[in-house]
Amino acid sequence: MTGIIWAALGTSLALILPGIGSSLGVGMAGRAAAGVIAEDPEKSGQCTVLQLLPATQGIYGFIVAFLIASNSGLLSGAGSSELPVSMGMSYFYAALPIAIVGLVSAYMQSRVCCAGMNIVAKQGEGGKGIVLAIMVETYAILAVLVSVLMVVGVK
Repeated sequence: MTGIIWAALGTSLALILPGIGSSLGVGMAGRAAAGVIAEDPEKSGQCTVLQLLPATQGIYGFIVAFLIASNSGLLSGAGSSELPVSMGMSYFYAALPIAIVGLVSAYMQSRVCCAGMNIVAKQGEGGKGIVLAIMVETYAILAVLVSVLMVVGVK
């Protein structure tokens, strides 16, 4: 495989896997939110925050995918045929932290958010559920930082 194919694979993984996790997570949390809001529409604001939290991993994946695509020449087409295989593989490996952690953390965060919806439903206060969900977010943030640092370090 050529270097540009490795870079394209990394770009794809960084975009697709966290995107899948986020879409599954937002969907799961949305179903839980719909149940709470059906009972008490005034709780929609807190439920919306809990539903949106799993979407961030997809955004993180998009950022890394864009960085890889722009740094490797995928966006401009310039030098795509001359990207060394070692650089392309480096971009591929740089995508793995956010691809894998983004997928898993979005799904796990949605489960925490669904549990947070129970707090909103029973106590009318979602702050504790949001804090619990942010704890999962920490690992997605660490993964995107590692991926970005790896992309920037490719030479």
